[in-house]
Amino acid sequence: MNILLVNWQDRENPQAGGAEIHLHELFGRLAARGHRVRLVCSGWAGCASTATVDGIAVERHANRNSFTLVGRGAVRRALARERPDVLVEDINKLPLFTAGLTDRPMGVIIPHLFGREIFQEASLPSALLVWLAERPIPRAYRRAWFHAISESTRDDLIARGVPGERIEVIYPGVDATAFAPAPAGADVLNRRAPEPTFLYIGRLRRYKGVEFAIRALAEARGRRPELRLLIAGRGDDQPRLEQLARELGQEQAIRFLGFVSESDKLALLRQAWANVFPSVKEGWGITNVEAAACATPSLCSDSPGLRDSVRHGETGYLVPHGVPGALAERMMELAGDVKLVERLGRQARQFAESLSWDGAAAQTEQWLERLVESS
Repeated sequence: MNILLVNWQDRENPQAGGAEIHLHELFGRLAARGHRVRLVCSGWAGCASTATVDGIAVERHANRNSFTLVGRGAVRRALARERPDVLVEDINKLPLFTAGLTDRPMGVIIPHLFGREIFQEASLPSALLVWLAERPIPRAYRRAWFHAISESTRDDLIARGVPGERIEVIYPGVDATAFAPAPAGADVLNRRAPEPTFLYIGRLRRYKGVEFAIRALAEARGRRPELRLLIAGRGDDQPRLEQLARELGQEQAIRFLGFVSESDKLALLRQAWANVFPSVKEGWGITNVEAAACATPSLCSDSPGLRDSVRHGETGYLVPHGVPGALAERMMELAGDVKLVERLGRQARQFAESLSWDGAAAQTEQWLERLVESS
């Protein structure tokens, strides 16, 4: 197949995140299988205008902020230069409404849509822009077929008016070889921490709910003062979170680690007694399955996406979103029962082993072939 992709960024972009990892893990594998894969996306200061990344021919236009203005024109030119078998738009920021640019088969990948939750994160003008841009998706993409990464995203699309029969759920994978439990005899940095240690890894944005992890830790330490929380990642919410930790008197128990390398992330996931993810809404929660692959359970909000990537009572626990007391109770439960931590960790590892990028890529390939054949 000749596949033309549209995404806001490529994997090499300094601001790339989970959506870009997901896209490249899937379509890099399709390129390796012999499919012709092109990607139209935004660029950044000093970047090359074209590149080959994971076997994908990437062309970059403008930048993150201006891509919404030039993206449709760039896609139109790419369609004219080389007629694809299928056009695939990954909507993880603002939609570009590319379905109207071509009569070719159309696929849409949806990690998740923000909905009203965007008003918790962005300024009112920006939030209103995103909210309004999402509303026409069912109508503007009515001829498209959808790839949702979780049942939560599928249900959201159906509630917005997308026919359920046009939605395929394909779980993301996880590299269960790279993310794995510490081998026997591992050095101390790769072993479970001796004191109950909880870990958040991700962007520090308000909607991620990191403040609830901080408040939960403060509450739990009233009864178990040995608990610790590590926060890895950067973002514009960091000053507020650091101030909250100080106000609660937890600056000695909470460490802000900033950006961490992949090797450091692996060591942190192995050390933690649980991964903590208190977000209001996600598409899936890749950190949950990376932790699971390391035999580390997760404590998460019972939120869309997160309830798909964590099996309650089996690979971790779901708690009501925004209720620090409920999260604190689960922290104390794990802190008082290391055998429970290990049991949940073993079951989490089994769950992670059922997920693979190769399998997700094969499902995506079959989905695209059906789109092409149905045309």
